[in-house]
Amino acid sequence: MPWSAVRSVAAVGAIAAVVGTSATVPATADDSTWSVTGPGSDLTAVVSLSDGAPSLEVTRGGRTVLPASGIGVLTEDTDLTDDLTFTGRSDRTVVERYRTTTGKERKRHTVMRETTLSFTAEDGTPLDLVVRVAPDGVAYRYHLPSPDGTAIVREASSWTLPTDAPAWMLDYSSWYEEPRFEATAGSVPSGDFGYPALFSTAGSYVLLTESGLSSDYPGSMLTHEQGSGRYQVGLVERPPASSGPLSTPWRVAVVGDLDTVTESTLVDDLAPDSRVADTSWIEPGTVAWSWLPEHDSPRDPERQRDYIDYAAEHGWSYVLIDEGWDASWVPEVTRYARAKGVDVLLWFRWWEVDTAEEMDHWFGLLNDWGVKGVKIDFMNTGEGHGEGVSRHDWYERVLAATAEHRLLVNFHGSTLPKGMQRTWPHLMTYEAVRGAEYYSFSGDHQVTPEHNTTLPFTRNVVGSMDYTPVTLSQDSRFTSDGHEIALPVVFESGLLHLADRPEVFPRYPDAERFLDQVPAVWDETELLSGEPGSEVVLARRQGDRWFVGGIAAGDARTLSASLDFLGRGDWRVDLFRDGEDGTGVVRESHVLDRHDELTVPVADNGGFAAIVCRADRHRDSCERPVPTVPDTTLDLSAESATVPAGGSVRISAQFTLDEGERVHDVSLRPSVPEDWHVEGEVVRARSLRAGETLSGTWTLVAPQDGPRGRVDLPLVAQYRLPGGSGHGEPVHVERAVDVLVPPDVPRGEVFVSDLPFLSSGNGWGPVERDASVGEQEEGDGAELTIGGTTYAKGLGVHAPSSVELYLGGACTRLTAEVGVDDEVGDQGSVSFEVRGDDEQLAVTPTLRGADGAHLLDVPVDGVRLLTLSVHDGGDGVNHDHADWGGARLVCTA
Repeated sequence: MPWSAVRSVAAVGAIAAVVGTSATVPATADDSTWSVTGPGSDLTAVVSLSDGAPSLEVTRGGRTVLPASGIGVLTEDTDLTDDLTFTGRSDRTVVERYRTTTGKERKRHTVMRETTLSFTAEDGTPLDLVVRVAPDGVAYRYHLPSPDGTAIVREASSWTLPTDAPAWMLDYSSWYEEPRFEATAGSVPSGDFGYPALFSTAGSYVLLTESGLSSDYPGSMLTHEQGSGRYQVGLVERPPASSGPLSTPWRVAVVGDLDTVTESTLVDDLAPDSRVADTSWIEPGTVAWSWLPEHDSPRDPERQRDYIDYAAEHGWSYVLIDEGWDASWVPEVTRYARAKGVDVLLWFRWWEVDTAEEMDHWFGLLNDWGVKGVKIDFMNTGEGHGEGVSRHDWYERVLAATAEHRLLVNFHGSTLPKGMQRTWPHLMTYEAVRGAEYYSFSGDHQVTPEHNTTLPFTRNVVGSMDYTPVTLSQDSRFTSDGHEIALPVVFESGLLHLADRPEVFPRYPDAERFLDQVPAVWDETELLSGEPGSEVVLARRQGDRWFVGGIAAGDARTLSASLDFLGRGDWRVDLFRDGEDGTGVVRESHVLDRHDELTVPVADNGGFAAIVCRADRHRDSCERPVPTVPDTTLDLSAESATVPAGGSVRISAQFTLDEGERVHDVSLRPSVPEDWHVEGEVVRARSLRAGETLSGTWTLVAPQDGPRGRVDLPLVAQYRLPGGSGHGEPVHVERAVDVLVPPDVPRGEVFVSDLPFLSSGNGWGPVERDASVGEQEEGDGAELTIGGTTYAKGLGVHAPSSVELYLGGACTRLTAEVGVDDEVGDQGSVSFEVRGDDEQLAVTPTLRGADGAHLLDVPVDGVRLLTLSVHDGGDGVNHDHADWGGARLVCTA
């Protein structure tokens, strides 16, 4: 479907929050302390005003968990941290009911008590402190109601911990990929530290973070001085002045037992409601991902087909084609994948989709190709702070644009989840973690079992986490195989990227059986046991099955957990654990009940996974059939055609179900650009059985004044599987006729850089006209220079590269001076190739940075389609900046 046909983003208020009535209490002369206790909660927030300075304390069950800490804000005009006067209080109960597409549980319900305390400064400037107390934590934010706007300089917001409180911290960076370290609150070094920060104090755990960020306000971190228990909220940059009333983000403390903290949804509960009306197109799922085991594989369309085949065979929803994909082959690979019931996700650098024009171009093109989603990377780089206002503005703009185009989003090299997954439910996951990709980097990767056993209690509490688990072939890991296969349960991510080769998983058949079953989205989450940095056992439910994952750090041991979270009766437990020698995965099955304890021996740095279902004497496992798509064939009467402007082509198509059960709601139709005209109707059948065929014929008419060049004219078959078989949308089978609408033929002597390209592909950035390839942005190259000679005209490319031109038989000769551009010095190695109508006309030897220019003088008599290619010199593509210096054609027309 063309991108212009997708639905728009819409506001949805009714589905999310129900707010109770409020009561306002006037100020009295004795007011100096105010308590807020949540309904059914043992938490209390105590706000005090001492000599005009506000502070906030948190107690649990009457015991102080977070001692009184300073709060308030300083603006350009007024100090709202001292000399305040209380002017009134209002209270209300906030009930949040909403559904999510990702996370620990899809159906959310919480009740919070909200109190607004109003103060004024000596000059009369008002400040509202809004406090919420929920069953799982306390949050506060500031509201500055001035209609004339406010310019905040800094916050006095802080949290205080006992100096001997155990702490799990990470050094601050805007991409949150540092490993956490264990210390005490007072011994943490002086410096800035990232969210979420975990502490253990007064018989409770406290997780500090923030929620509800927007482009009106920058992100923050915790600033600490060694020896102190105080953690100041520091803003990453000064906020811009508001044009009217301003509400700051929530300062959040998740408080409770370790299970309360781990299972908390408070960050989402505090966030704005969903802005996407129809979420039916948003589907979590397992993803085949090739980059980690094979960094160069995203450049290889044939290798991507291997990953697609494996995903299709095992019922995985997606394949991610990471850095290196090329627009010249992605559409065909996407067609291949969709015919097998697999959708494609594509990787982007954030600056490639920075402007509205870039978003419109790329996201519209992805819709036309049938791509399902995007992984966007490196938001921690570029001008401005990675958590500053300008970057948050980009986050909001790109989320709105991807929602309009119905594209799933994975933020990589990104900020931390701070509630945006509720507001934008197509945001499936974030990185913001030191994940398995670090196994492939040189040096100490610091992805330790201790690190893994800390993440469920810290990073993954606040939102989906793209750790990319299950890397069985990585030699640098310290974890056992059982530890690895437990990670898809222990860690939550709406897109579950399993990070190994299709040839590796079958070597672990029992592990493969488990991975075929594990989902990527959950209805319920229970922490069964654990201790940060040591071990964790988590249970997650989808439908009527529970999945349990347990991992440990350190010596071999027995992991145990109560099964009292299960209902009455007998339950089958299919267990996948470390082999006896600490390698491999073995499967065993038990029948237990809720009064039993699950005990599993694990190897050094080991783990286990389990599937739990109702015991049934007719069934010997909890496994369910893997949803797969049957083989089909779509035959076209022509693979390619040349259609002049205003001309037409007649195409017939036959769609055949080759095998399997009867399929339903079958249709066959062309899907052409909007400016093309179709003569003929959609062909439909209520069902097809194996061996049956659906056929149709259409006339496709090119626009008289439309664009010239290559265009794909797809023929599309769609059908539904019996009973849905796990696929919400129809299966999409597509083949395209490669149509050339010829541009005008070149005349006289003409430079190649002045001609339109029928197609182009480039290994780094765009093909540049009359400039070197430079970096990633269009137009960022320098002069074309080879061996000290500069060229005013020509092409700057990066291997592998290909440019296709239409000559229409009107030219006789191509000349150029080719070589490695001087901008890479003596590095780089490339070869140049010229092909005419798919016949090789010329090829150079391997040219290196120190070789200077090589003259090409190639006859092209009668050539209709000319292709100029650059290949790497056999030693990889680094520094392969190549120039077609002064490339020109002599034509007779």
